Amino acid sequence: MILGLRTVIYPVADIADATAWYSGVFERAPYFSEPYYVGFEVGGFELGLVPDGVPGATGATAYWGTADIETEMRRLLELGASIDSPVTEVGGGILAAVLKDPYGNLFGLIQNPHFDAAKVG
Repeated sequence: MILGLRTVIYPVADIADATAWYSGVFERAPYFSEPYYVGFEVGGFELGLVPDGVPGATGATAYWGTADIETEMRRLLELGASIDSPVTEVGGGILAAVLKDPYGNLFGLIQNPHFDAAKVG
């Protein structure tokens, strides 16, 4: 039985630099940090960083929830992300956007009024 999204893993070339960047994005330190894996707990889910593999935008995109997509998009751009797909209303009042982190991975944002953000995480 599928229980829901638990972990998304991004490969990065420089794990120390990526750890610092994502610490700024999530405004918290990782809960697990080793040379082979860094894990951030975010609202009951995990972003894992691994220092092997090839970063890039050819795989699946994980969408991270936010209550204010425009504000969060500006904040991530200030931290060094770039826009892959701008904020778009995708139906039902749901807003989505995709950025690229400084390492080339896709980082999706979603503002979904059908989910109560206060009850998540």
